[in-house]
Amino acid sequence: MMFYKFAYPLPMVAFFAIIISQAGAYDPLDPNGNITIKWDIMSWTPDGYVAVVTMTNFQMYRHIMSPGWTLGWVWAKKEVIWSMVGAQATEQGDCSKFKGNVPHCCKKNPTVVDLLPGVPYNQQIANCCKGGVVSSWGQDSSTAVSSFQVSVGRAGTSNKTVNLPLNFTLLGPGLGYTCSGAKKVPSTVFLTPDGRRKTQALMTWNVTCTYNQILASRYPSCCVSMSSFYNSTITPCPSCSCGCQNNNNCISSDAEIESVVRKNRTRSRNSNAMIRCTNHMCPIRVHWHVKLNYKEYWRVKMTVTNFNYAMNYTQWTLVAQHPNLHNITQVFSFEYKPLLPYKYTNDTGMFYGLKFYNDVLKEAGADGNVQSELILKKDMTTFTFKQGWAFPRKIYFNGDECAMPAPDEYPYLPNSANSKLISISTMASFLLLVFANLLGMI
Repeated sequence: MMFYKFAYPLPMVAFFAIIISQAGAYDPLDPNGNITIKWDIMSWTPDGYVAVVTMTNFQMYRHIMSPGWTLGWVWAKKEVIWSMVGAQATEQGDCSKFKGNVPHCCKKNPTVVDLLPGVPYNQQIANCCKGGVVSSWGQDSSTAVSSFQVSVGRAGTSNKTVNLPLNFTLLGPGLGYTCSGAKKVPSTVFLTPDGRRKTQALMTWNVTCTYNQILASRYPSCCVSMSSFYNSTITPCPSCSCGCQNNNNCISSDAEIESVVRKNRTRSRNSNAMIRCTNHMCPIRVHWHVKLNYKEYWRVKMTVTNFNYAMNYTQWTLVAQHPNLHNITQVFSFEYKPLLPYKYTNDTGMFYGLKFYNDVLKEAGADGNVQSELILKKDMTTFTFKQGWAFPRKIYFNGDECAMPAPDEYPYLPNSANSKLISISTMASFLLLVFANLLGMI
C-alpha cells in the first residue's frame, strides 16, 4: 500500500508546480494585462536593418517605476548593434575584430536601458528618454509607451534572411516578467502627421511579457490592517506577512536610522536592510478604517504607509476590490478610476495620487504616507456592517497583491449591536458637533 501511495511523486509535484505557476501569472483583476514589445524594421542597410522597438504597457495598474526597465535578448547569429537612439546598451562587449567603425555593442546577449531625461535632441526619438519609467495603461495611456531605435549589422537584409532575436528578458525594474518568443505579425501601419498617407514597416514581430508575482518575490511586498468606529480592536497586518523579523536586515530603533540610511545610500534601492523592523516586515502597509456611518452613506479612510527608508514610490497605484465600489460617490485627495475586468461586475477600482501633489509616496519618516477618504452610497438591499462586509476583499499596491488578515479577524460588530444603535450613535455624534459649533458662535 505504501508503495502505491508514493509511486509517482515527481510527476505529481511537477504537475502541481505548473498549475501554481500558471495561476500566479494570471491576474483575475487584469486578465488581459501584459507588456507588448513590438519590433518594426523601418529600412534595410548594406549589412542589416534599422528598427524601431516600442514597448507598450497594457497592464491596467502595474507600472514600471524608477530606476526603470531593462530589456535583454540573445542574437540568433553574429549580429551587432551599430548605433542606438533613445536607449543604450549597458556593455559594449568585445569589438576588437572591427577596424574603423566600432559598433555600439558586440555582445551576443545585449542588455538595453532607456536614456535619462535631458539628453541631447539628436539622441532622442518619440516616447524615449524617461529613465525607463512607464505608466500603467489605466493610469495614463499616453505615457504607457517607451521606444528606441536600433541599427543592427551582420544580419539579414530581407524578410527571408533576417533572423528574429531569441530569449527576451524584461526587468521592470525587478524580477517577475516572463517573455514569449518573438513572433512575426502583420507589418505595422503608420499614419503621416497630416493624416493623408499611410506607410508601413517592412517587417514586424511581437514579444509579449506577462507578470508573475511569485517570480518577483517569495513574499508579498505589502499588507493590510483594518479598524472601524464600531469596534475598538485594530486588526493588524498578519505576522511575518513579508518575511519574519531579523535584526540584521531591518532598522529597529530611531537612533540608528540616520547612520544606517547614510551608510546604505549606495546599496540597492530594494535593500531589506532599509526597512523598519515591524511584526509584518512589509515595506508598504495599507490601513482601511471604517470611519463614519450616515443615513444613506458611509465613509472610509485609507492610509498607505511606507516603511522603506531608501525608496520613494513614484506613480504608485492602489487597487481595491469591494462589493460597494460601484456606489462610490466621492474620493478625496486621490484620483479614482473603476476597473471593469468583467462585463457584469463593477467591484474593483484603482486609486492613485494627484499629479504634483501626492503621486510620490516618500520614503519612511514623517512624510512617508499618503491618505484619502471615500464616501460610498449604501445599497439598502444589501448593505450591512456585519461579517466584515465593510472591508475590501483584496488590496493591490503597485500591482502586487497584499497580505490580508484572516476573515475571522476582521473588526466585527459587537454581539449586542445592530444597525439602529449604530445610526443612533452616529446621530448623537452629529448633534454634539452641531452643539459645539453653536457654542463657539455665541
